[in-house]
Amino acid sequence: MKKQPAVTHVILTGGVGSRLWPLSRKSQPKQYLDLFEGKSLFAMTVERNRTLVDQIMVVGNSDNCHLSRHVLEKSNTPYIDIVESTPRNTAAAIAFAALASDPETVLIVTPSDHIIGDMEHYNKAIQEAVEKASNGFIVTFGIIPTKPETGYGYIERKGEDVVSFREKPNQVSARDFIARGNFLWNSGMFCFKAGVFLEELKTYNPEVYEKSKIAWDNNSNGNLDLALSMDIPSISIDYAVMERSKKIKVVVSEFSWSDLGSFESVYDYLVATGHPVDPNGNMVIGNTNYTAFVGMKNTIFVYTDTANLILQKNSSQDVKNVYNALEQEKPELLQ
Repeated sequence: MKKQPAVTHVILTGGVGSRLWPLSRKSQPKQYLDLFEGKSLFAMTVERNRTLVDQIMVVGNSDNCHLSRHVLEKSNTPYIDIVESTPRNTAAAIAFAALASDPETVLIVTPSDHIIGDMEHYNKAIQEAVEKASNGFIVTFGIIPTKPETGYGYIERKGEDVVSFREKPNQVSARDFIARGNFLWNSGMFCFKAGVFLEELKTYNPEVYEKSKIAWDNNSNGNLDLALSMDIPSISIDYAVMERSKKIKVVVSEFSWSDLGSFESVYDYLVATGHPVDPNGNMVIGNTNYTAFVGMKNTIFVYTDTANLILQKNSSQDVKNVYNALEQEKPELLQ
């Protein structure tokens, strides 16, 4: 009987959720906001995978590691902590996790800020991915799309084989992808043996591999040196490995999924969980004061103590422009 591999859940906690400003700030990124039925996205990520894996590993940074620690200690969850001194994108973050693992260990790599439903379908997808990873493949999870979404990347597939990865499309291309029927949303979730990933990284991006290994070899209790980290090229796993490796397989995933990457997706989630909207689809987030919307439809009013945001739901992707402007004009409002 074939021995089951050890499985580690690697949670990536980088990112500040700029499209969810002013709720999401550098000091309290979206994955730690208790917005979701009293829980944070990070806590939900830990919870949904806890029974599927042997070990949890968190790759975070010096700004948010204390937030992860608080959640994990509160739930009495043992974990391996890797703390980046500076963000170097997902290729390096995942390389650190792989270097910290036995080469035969299967890593399930997920972001920390996704909403996932239909646990039966989720568990089935995880099991299928672990099996493929055990056979030496690098697995990506593709979500069956429900609409022509412009905020996600796409995976073009033929069966379980990946034909191509596509960047976030415009509306015309997104509609074309849906009509063609062989495109999936790119979930940003992966599964592979630690050693297989490192071999592929060494083959297709040796500089990231070598400099990540130097930084890891000089870590102090999982904390990475700043100067050595700055030497690592900042590149995503998609560009470094996924778009180039010949070992890629896709698991077609039927579970419900959202990366909560915009106020439109937060709005949809909150409506589904009973958050109030007025007869014209207007919503208030962050305040219980009576608020009236006159002559407006599908408008979101976001309240915080130091900044407010008013937006049309279908303009949610443009919030990042406000965030970028504030970086130059009022950076204190991003903290």
